[in-house]
Amino acid sequence: MSDVHQVLTDDRDHVFHSWSAQAEITPLPVAGAEGCWFWDYDDNRYLDLASQVVNLNLGHAHPRLVAAITQQAERLCTIAPSFANDVRGRLARLIAERAPGDLDKVFFTNGGTEAIEHAVRMARQHTGRLKVLSAYRSYHGATSGSITLTGEPRRWPNEPGIPGVVHFFGPYLYRSPFHSSSEAEECQRALAHLDDVVRMEGPQTVAAILLETVVGGNGVLIPPDGYLAGVREICDRHGILLICDEVLAGFGRTGEWFAVNAWQVVPDLITFAKGVNSGYVPLGGVVLSQRVAATFAHRPYPGGLTYSGHPLACAAGVASIEVFEETNLLERVRRLGQEVVRPALTELAERHPVVGEVRGRGLMWAIELVRDRQTRQPLVPFAATGAQAEPMTRLTAACRANGVWPFTAMNRLHLLPPLVIGDDELALGIKAIDDALSTVDTEVAA
Repeated sequence: MSDVHQVLTDDRDHVFHSWSAQAEITPLPVAGAEGCWFWDYDDNRYLDLASQVVNLNLGHAHPRLVAAITQQAERLCTIAPSFANDVRGRLARLIAERAPGDLDKVFFTNGGTEAIEHAVRMARQHTGRLKVLSAYRSYHGATSGSITLTGEPRRWPNEPGIPGVVHFFGPYLYRSPFHSSSEAEECQRALAHLDDVVRMEGPQTVAAILLETVVGGNGVLIPPDGYLAGVREICDRHGILLICDEVLAGFGRTGEWFAVNAWQVVPDLITFAKGVNSGYVPLGGVVLSQRVAATFAHRPYPGGLTYSGHPLACAAGVASIEVFEETNLLERVRRLGQEVVRPALTELAERHPVVGEVRGRGLMWAIELVRDRQTRQPLVPFAATGAQAEPMTRLTAACRANGVWPFTAMNRLHLLPPLVIGDDELALGIKAIDDALSTVDTEVAA
């Protein structure tokens, strides 16, 4: 086992961390992990309620995925994308069979941000148009195009970005930008707003509307019934492509292969990554409809990647889908979400005045924290940092002290555990969150 002091020294001296002021962080040295748990060099164990970066759908060290990678490495470690390869082709077929409608071609990338970049490029090439509309409360990645398409504050220091990006407001009833009083009203007003944005931008200039089927890191915002169908209708009316970003929500997170399947809407392009193989080897991709793929039947697609469809990554993806099927995991995720998580978080909200709302489906949930339930004032200000964010920092520390590693964002605590989490582990995690919330209940106005 590595010397923890050497691990810390090497990290501090030579590793440049993402999204961080380098001198102000002290990363936890992780010694090992298994299932839903990981531990440090002092044997402090943490229940991974963040699934690392919401990609560890089958948990740490799953034996089937490890065996698949090992066996593939012994046979063929890598092969260029220009060759046909058995596991690459098999995974593409398995994904296409689970995608909605006629989405049956797969372009593999190394992760989600590249998938977004290529989906947008495909849409622009297919339509001959420039503009792409995306929502304000969204995260699409950190490369130049995907960070411009991102609607939340991580976009700001990266501006100016790529040309042709226009943002709009999606539905969010709890903090409705349209002053709605019901889900149906929020749906109607959000669609009217989007229709207005398309009209004001010139529909003939818009290549695609990009949205997270279920908004992830910006609040686990479940689209009201009818919204996705309404966006599809706007796109069809104007010859605009619909791109659904399923990088976080896809592959079981909401209890569906792709979250969009729950609303029976067929987009033109789907982006995926993360849960496709639990992140064991970097992998993402774009699933294309037949009509978009046909654009490049006799016209070269102007893009590619050295590691597109890497055999080790694809082998893990094939094994992952097999595990999902053999263990009936999608049905279990739906059951846990509806029968365990929803009632537990609802009861927790009733006892903690700091909880404004809980929302989610499957194993994708958000607990929104407020200072005042009547005014819905957030526990911390929008994009808070430093001292302003102290209540959330305190809550995170309390969760970790209780042996769980949470996912927090702005004024929210998200519940995003591995999909293989046991019932007892899930109960333990919710109890730890329950206890930790007591440390910030005192922030609520009397």
